[in-house]
Amino acid sequence: MRSPVTGPDLPLLTSRNSFFESCAAEAVEYVRGLWPDELAGVSFEIAGLPLGPAGPAGVDRWRVDRKARRVVLYRLPIQRMAHLHKEDDWHRRSFIESCVFRATAELLGRDPWDIAPERYRHF
Repeated sequence: MRSPVTGPDLPLLTSRNSFFESCAAEAVEYVRGLWPDELAGVSFEIAGLPLGPAGPAGVDRWRVDRKARRVVLYRLPIQRMAHLHKEDDWHRRSFIESCVFRATAELLGRDPWDIAPERYRHF
């Protein structure tokens, strides 16, 4: 029988990529539960970087294609350009969730705060 390389006392290592995918997938599942009819048939995807040069507004963190009903989240700009005031998993997760909510709001033509109104009400 084999044991983890880290031993029993250390947590298993997770990569930034797997952390991002997990957070994004959970946020997408959450908004799909809130907006099942509006998000039926919508594809949420993850890409590393947007194609082409940055626009005048800067580097895109997501792209919304209403006609194709597709949202593409760009992992590297979301992770590396977050400028969080505290670098911990909770703040990183919250920022990733906020990007999913804002991209979903853009797709649906709604205010981002309307997408998940109860999510952060206790703060």
